[in-house]
Amino acid sequence: MKVSGRKTGSALSHAPDNWYAVDWRRVERNVRGMQIRIAKATREGDWRRVKALQRMLTRTLSAKLYAVRRVTQNQGARTAGVDRELWDSPESRWEAIGRLKRRGYKPLPLRRVFIPKANGKERPLGIPTMRDRAMQALYLLALEPVSESTSDPNSYGFRINRSTADAMGQVRACTSRKDSSRWVLEADIKGCFDHINHDWLENHVPMDREILRKWLKAGLIYKGQLQATEAGTPQGGIISPTLANVTLNGLERELIAHLRATFGIGKARKLKVNVVRYADDFVITGVSKEVLADVVRPWVEAFLAVRGLQLSEAKTRITHIDDGFDFLGWNFRKYSGKLLTTPSKKNAQAFYRKVADTVSGHKMMKQGDLINLLNPMLRGWAQYHHHVSAKQAYSRMESLIFRRLWRWSKRRHPLKRSEWVRKRYFHTIGNRHWVFAAPVARTDGSPGLLELYQLSGTAIEYHDRIQGEFNPFDPKWEQYGEELRRTRMWKSLRYRKQWATLYFSQNGLCAHCGSALTDETGWHDHHLVYRMHGGSDRLSNRVLLHPHCHQQVHAGQLVVTKPVPS
Repeated sequence: MKVSGRKTGSALSHAPDNWYAVDWRRVERNVRGMQIRIAKATREGDWRRVKALQRMLTRTLSAKLYAVRRVTQNQGARTAGVDRELWDSPESRWEAIGRLKRRGYKPLPLRRVFIPKANGKERPLGIPTMRDRAMQALYLLALEPVSESTSDPNSYGFRINRSTADAMGQVRACTSRKDSSRWVLEADIKGCFDHINHDWLENHVPMDREILRKWLKAGLIYKGQLQATEAGTPQGGIISPTLANVTLNGLERELIAHLRATFGIGKARKLKVNVVRYADDFVITGVSKEVLADVVRPWVEAFLAVRGLQLSEAKTRITHIDDGFDFLGWNFRKYSGKLLTTPSKKNAQAFYRKVADTVSGHKMMKQGDLINLLNPMLRGWAQYHHHVSAKQAYSRMESLIFRRLWRWSKRRHPLKRSEWVRKRYFHTIGNRHWVFAAPVARTDGSPGLLELYQLSGTAIEYHDRIQGEFNPFDPKWEQYGEELRRTRMWKSLRYRKQWATLYFSQNGLCAHCGSALTDETGWHDHHLVYRMHGGSDRLSNRVLLHPHCHQQVHAGQLVVTKPVPS
């Protein structure tokens, strides 16, 4: 494949000749520079320039490299589309870059699969081919700066540096004070991804209309049959969440503008209407039930109808804050005027059923293997809820899981006495008794115990929500974004002390390419002196690298040095 390096803004100054020769730091700098220019043109309302910059970005070598890396490093990289093709080698990835061309591009149908949902039903997914995923990732690079620059301030789903915890924090801010809104419209869109109007998308999504139409009309294959796609954007495509966000953008800004135009600024403010949205789930607060039922809901229904969407009658309701409501797995309810946020009963029940099914499905597994299987599940659930008042839920869940593990242990030895079973599977660690733990050898060879993650030991720490106007593609927010990234990375790593130490000793940067280490990029733990050559596991012999940088270092037998903290 020939690669031209004529333009410094559109290609790498020294064009690589293979996958491992790519300078990823320069790639990211080139892509981000173009995205910043697109965002600036968007804020200025210069849509002709936005279109020209988007066209330029999607034709650059840097953007194509970035897109291929993204789809080959994420969790779906091992899942093939209808062509059964995977880009699992450096050679196939390098060859794929030359195939990302607009001219003659025709996407293949999606492969329909179903995954189980928490309520027992199944969620349909459409799996594109690797080439189609890479093309979507390529055009997403050009669409995301526009989407971020035009999004509602309190939209939190599938956006950079935003999470469910930020949405939860905003809901608390809107309902926690004595004079806050006391009524809440719990809204749920019926089959959002499946019913978005294609004509609306083609006319309003600021991207290449012909490419978008081809994706929307690609169809899908299920049980060997080709099915047409007349509406919706299939779940499973890398660009689908952003398309859904673009569809719902304006729900907050336009509603507030409508209320101000109808009632005047002062009266509209007294209505205390606030919108908090995460993807297609949203809640709207109001001063009274009548305001939400007679003013807000009809406007929302009209807003959605234009886009081919409608509210679910079964899941949409208006609730008083004293009765409480569920949102994103949490329950928000006021008790004697004080707001309490706890894990919802539905969320806790779904999680316990998942744990119980895991234990029941591995009756003959070794105890240590079962603990290794359960610990990520327990830690993930605990970390999701550690921003709310979850201590009581943790204790209740621990009690239920203990009973399940006790039955698991007793079943394995039906002829043994309970005391014998207790001594074999449960231990005393410090002041804690009946700890489900398995004997294991430590790295130095001494005996130790591998224990089940302690839910009740998870610290509760309230979340500092992101500023609503934050734009990751606006240079004035650069410092705020860096501080936000470091703070949140520290919180996610504090229970993994060695990684946290390495992360901060490297100033949050990859020791090879010097670009930021984030949850999205991931990281690998690299030994400077390989263990097979006698290298130790001490922190002085280890650094954190991006996964692709780690592959690059090993393939090219490159030397990485320990960075000096600034």
